[in-house]
Amino acid sequence: MPPPSRDVISRAILDAIHESGGVGLLMQSTQPHPRMYHISRSGQQSSLWVYCWTLTHGGRESLQYEYRIQMTSVESPLPVNPDGQTILLGYEPDRGVFAGFDLEWHRSFTGRSPSVQVNISTLNDCLQDGLAFQTKRNNEVAIGIRSDLLLFYGERTRELHRLGDNLTILETAERTVKTQSIDEREILTLPEPRKLLLRETARWSRSSAFTKQVLNAYDNRCAVTRRKLKLVDAAHILPVNAGDQSIDSVRNGIALSPTYHRAFDRGLIYLDENMVMRLNNSAVDALVRHGLDSGIDGFATHLGKIHLPYNSEQRPDPYFIRLANSYRGLN
Repeated sequence: MPPPSRDVISRAILDAIHESGGVGLLMQSTQPHPRMYHISRSGQQSSLWVYCWTLTHGGRESLQYEYRIQMTSVESPLPVNPDGQTILLGYEPDRGVFAGFDLEWHRSFTGRSPSVQVNISTLNDCLQDGLAFQTKRNNEVAIGIRSDLLLFYGERTRELHRLGDNLTILETAERTVKTQSIDEREILTLPEPRKLLLRETARWSRSSAFTKQVLNAYDNRCAVTRRKLKLVDAAHILPVNAGDQSIDSVRNGIALSPTYHRAFDRGLIYLDENMVMRLNNSAVDALVRHGLDSGIDGFATHLGKIHLPYNSEQRPDPYFIRLANSYRGLN
């Protein structure tokens, strides 16, 4: 099978940016590398340069689990982004995951088309855990990256690769991505930047695990409209800011298209214990008073009994529905 085209890799990166909670725009460039992306996420704008090649088998019988990128069409030293982050990736199309390599190790090189390696087990592990760390013989850390964690990796690339400077901290990070939680006692004596990185790793891992579980449970289909179109979010029924009672459990989640997600979070619609999505009449009355109710009838046509996961153990828990409606002041 021929390797994916440049356009396929560019689309995979854009899809990963979207799955990571951002909106990306590939800026035009006359050169194949780096790809230059403008990213908007949570109201913040940033610039990301990406060097990315297809991961292929290394071809050596003695290293049957080794995959590698071949850095073609570039010259040493690699130009870097003066206004943001630059990352070096491999893309494995069968799994739809990335390998991240330490740019500081590979920015300068001798010879033509140098190769960089990663073990296939690292790519398999990141499918389950979101991130996976591999310490190579030269003490370089390669990182397997599931697509929904690409922006987190892009924002913290240098700090993540520097975790390899201390094997104890690296082991803590590995446990963090597997459990999506962190024992504060383990990091008590660490410098504050390392504490922050491990806490953020735990938060992103937990959030991405919740998203994957909810979207898989709902077959990537909006519970209200039943549409897919790769435009579906994982929403908390009881919101995160409700405090300790809100948890990242699939039973506290529901898959919603962005418009219905925002309406749900703002209390325009709500879910009852019969699994019916309803309009909040008080919120509608407020819209009418302010002359902002145009389109409400069309919006409401999709409401009613929601599309539920096939597995009954993944369906919304009435306990969280009751708490959420109480939290939002609904009966």
